[in-house]
Amino acid sequence: MSKMSCNTFVLSLLAMSLLISGTTYAAPNQDPAPASSTDYVPSDADLAKANCIIGEERFLPGDYYYCLGGLTYGQHNYGESTRFFTTAASWASKPAQYVLGVMALNGDHQPKNRALALAWFALASERPDSRFKAPYDEVYKASTQAERKAADALLAKMRPVYGDATAALRAQNRYLDGMAMLKRLNNGGNQYCMEGMATLDRPNTDTSACQSVQQVVQSVDHASVNVFEGWAGHVTVGPLEQVTAPAKSSNGTN
Repeated sequence: MSKMSCNTFVLSLLAMSLLISGTTYAAPNQDPAPASSTDYVPSDADLAKANCIIGEERFLPGDYYYCLGGLTYGQHNYGESTRFFTTAASWASKPAQYVLGVMALNGDHQPKNRALALAWFALASERPDSRFKAPYDEVYKASTQAERKAADALLAKMRPVYGDATAALRAQNRYLDGMAMLKRLNNGGNQYCMEGMATLDRPNTDTSACQSVQQVVQSVDHASVNVFEGWAGHVTVGPLEQVTAPAKSSNGTN
């Protein structure tokens, strides 16, 4: 199965740096540039190459819409990009919340808004040992009391939608519903054809490009870290047990 989403790809490519108190924060998963080098700026064409698989929305909408956010950003559809990142954020995507914070802080195709950036960073870093905690701390230290107060007011409205208490539970239920569907299909080596899963040599019309249910389960579980990383409430499904038909007795009854 090819990579289901562009989570790591987009994080490393979007690479919008936070310049706070002389410290440069790049997007997570990007190797920090040497101090003497120029910050790497990816091309829009690179972002536009992201392969977002629509079938993933049935399992991990936070990861799928995050991918669309990066894709449309590369296509210069900045309004659509913000909308997709915001949708991903409502499905507990911490990378999406972080990116929205960076965009608000830097005034990326929108007015600069440090209070909004601080609110998004607070949401992105709410999990224990979050990799987004350092950017939040730096923005907080650089903020005025008025900006912090405004961020608190924004958070009071944003947490019921984007906070883990709501968003992560919503995302977990979607994930479990999708996995339950796969479990029902897991009989006799069945395959699952995920919509949008195609390659140049194997288009969507080629059923041989479909994968076993077990392969899809493994891929979805692997991608789930993009949404649930650090969240204590996430339960992975793991390998499914093969369903076997009940044995028949000698008289032909079960």
